[in-house]
Amino acid sequence: MADSAHQKHTDQIFPTRPATPDDADHLARLINYAGEGMPYHVWQKSAEAGMDPWEVGRIRARRIEGAFTYRNAVIAEVEGDVAACLVTYPLPDKPEPIDYDTMPAMFVPLQELENLAPDTQYVNVLATHPEFRGMGCGTHLLAEAERMADGRPMSIIVSDGNTNARRLYEKTGYVETDARPIVKEDGWDCEGENWVLLVKRDPR
Repeated sequence: MADSAHQKHTDQIFPTRPATPDDADHLARLINYAGEGMPYHVWQKSAEAGMDPWEVGRIRARRIEGAFTYRNAVIAEVEGDVAACLVTYPLPDKPEPIDYDTMPAMFVPLQELENLAPDTQYVNVLATHPEFRGMGCGTHLLAEAERMADGRPMSIIVSDGNTNARRLYEKTGYVETDARPIVKEDGWDCEGENWVLLVKRDPR
């Protein structure tokens, strides 16, 4: 059944819409997929006693400021169900210096790579719920991000352990420009060893 359903939608154009605060639960779960479980790990540490870490993620998704906010998100749907999301925004042309004394060590390599891609349209999150994978939602949303870029180069960071995602990006014209070792600590781990910065110079 699942395979036939996947085949049914493979060549379709998926309806997309701007995310709303009501999408907060989907956004929290999808960013956790994209972040290799790091977001949930961070939410666990910041949750107050007795608080569900997922609620921390939902609260952050409902914010109107910051990088992870519904205002930067686009939702793709399959037959009315939330299937995937994109979180994208332009990076500044002059990045703020990193405060190595205050930034958590596990975030430093990610921020260093972001700072190497100034004035690009950054794809912070591109993720699909497991039951909708293989249908082309990611490819569709990646094209949507490029339309939103208004001619700017594109950038994205991916774990070298996420071979499927990296294959998708490289297939659509992204190339590796730099990498940093993944900092694994406090009980969080992932399959990869390095965060990889991929850039697409001409998204047209």
